Amino acid sequence: MKIFSKPEIKSLIIIFLVLFAVAVPNIIVSLQKSRDQIRRDDMGALEGALSQYLADFETLPPSSPDGRIMNCLKSGDAPYKNAKGLWTFDPIPCEWGKDPFKNLITGRVYMTNLPGDPDYEKGAKYLYFSDGDRYQIFAAMTVKNQAEIDPKIIARNLPCGNKICNIGRSYNVPIDISIEEYNKQLISN
Repeated sequence: MKIFSKPEIKSLIIIFLVLFAVAVPNIIVSLQKSRDQIRRDDMGALEGALSQYLADFETLPPSSPDGRIMNCLKSGDAPYKNAKGLWTFDPIPCEWGKDPFKNLITGRVYMTNLPGDPDYEKGAKYLYFSDGDRYQIFAAMTVKNQAEIDPKIIARNLPCGNKICNIGRSYNVPIDISIEEYNKQLISN
């Protein structure tokens, strides 16, 4: 009983190679698109959480120089009352994908974990800037032909980890200039 002849085996190998060559690029693009959708969802969730934080505190959490949210505490630290008798705390930068985003005074949780870029292990990160009155959030999408990718953001050359940020969301400030530049424009007008 003969299973396959040599020409039949060669034909099968060629068919499988063609199928593989067609399928793999489509799978890769699908995975990239799914990671980009996660980024969109993360940015929307961050907007909602920041909106709730703003409603509670009438200010937004500040940002660290490297673009992280300053709303975490060192191990062992706790909120304390200042000289005026008001609750306060000494925040440190939160880690994307690890730390919760919560009201450090009341304990209200806005997000159980701050989102982390799906390619975090490869060096990609989100970027957050705030002066307390306005914020900007940035990410780097993978699929380059999307309509939401903003050339003005790319021109700012902001580092989303090891990638250049190409999309963003903002509150109370245009996305294509820094918060500092916008504040200077407000003062000069």
